[in-house]
Amino acid sequence: MDLTPFLSSLEGTTLDQVLLSVAISGKVAISGKVAIAMKGRFLLRSVCESFQDRTRIGCAVTDEATCLAYLAREPYELLICTDYLEDGNGFELVRKARSAHPGLRVVVLALGDVIPAQYVDAPWLEAVVAEADFIGDQRPLQAAVLAVMGQHSYRSPSLRSGTLPYLSCPRLTKREYEVLDLLASGLTDREIAERLVVSEETAKTYTKRLLKTLDVNNRLQAVLKGMRCGMVQL
Repeated sequence: MDLTPFLSSLEGTTLDQVLLSVAISGKVAISGKVAIAMKGRFLLRSVCESFQDRTRIGCAVTDEATCLAYLAREPYELLICTDYLEDGNGFELVRKARSAHPGLRVVVLALGDVIPAQYVDAPWLEAVVAEADFIGDQRPLQAAVLAVMGQHSYRSPSLRSGTLPYLSCPRLTKREYEVLDLLASGLTDREIAERLVVSEETAKTYTKRLLKTLDVNNRLQAVLKGMRCGMVQL
């Protein structure tokens, strides 16, 4: 999937508190292009919408090959990707990208919560955030971006300690499962309302109830926690 041509038509910030652009704007200036490669429409759209200035995003895709093609066309300053992609491997994407573009800064969101043994000590792997750490606290992702923009390395807490945080998996209602599935599919509140045949305001209420049940702060954390609890798949 290539979302790049449609970035200007995204509805707006549907993530409540994924403050990548806020964190960056106050401390570190990004003057170049940003590339984003995520597993699935939901994660891709979510990270794109977290940037207030989407003109910085020159690549928004879900596979390794297309991302590398974008990186080859013009200089990029930052790459944010997941370890799993719809086609390809995020760690291999980083290895190839850094080999071709040594000055590229990179942050990996590890949905598998680990760094594979063959990549643990790789000098080109600057910053990695475990999914488990992001679910409970968004600051590791912010910290990772700030670190690489300052030319430092970063590992989120569970990757440093080797211990994953405790995960509480609540019981969802049938409606909450439906909403979680629709969120994971990348649907907006308006699209969820149409799918459930309710008003958009009611759809927003359903989403708020789901966030409260899962004890998370935003839609992205809800879907990631749902994945870890085996409730949903991307």
